[in-house]
Amino acid sequence: MKVFIGGLVSAFLGIIGILMFFKDFLHLLAGALPLALLVGGAMAAYLGYDEVKDQINIPFLKKKGCGAPSESSTGSDDISKYKEELQKYKEEVEKLKAQLEQK
Repeated sequence: MKVFIGGLVSAFLGIIGILMFFKDFLHLLAGALPLALLVGGAMAAYLGYDEVKDQINIPFLKKKGCGAPSESSTGSDDISKYKEELQKYKEEVEKLKAQLEQK
């Protein structure tokens, strides 16, 4: 309730401030708008560049070694190791659930 009342008071004071200093508010807005457009445009251009880079097959733009596993690292020994680790974590979760139920 306190936060709601504080928000209403802040909004009311903000409206009064904008009305009293409208000319200064417009100057601030006029200065902030080009900066916002510059930052937004740069971000959009970067995201567009990444999208175009992914669609076009240009060898020098592609990253080498993006972390894709090679065939030798996906052997059956790795799979069994992961299954054992998964089973260990499942057992640990069950133990923690039992401890929570006891409390």
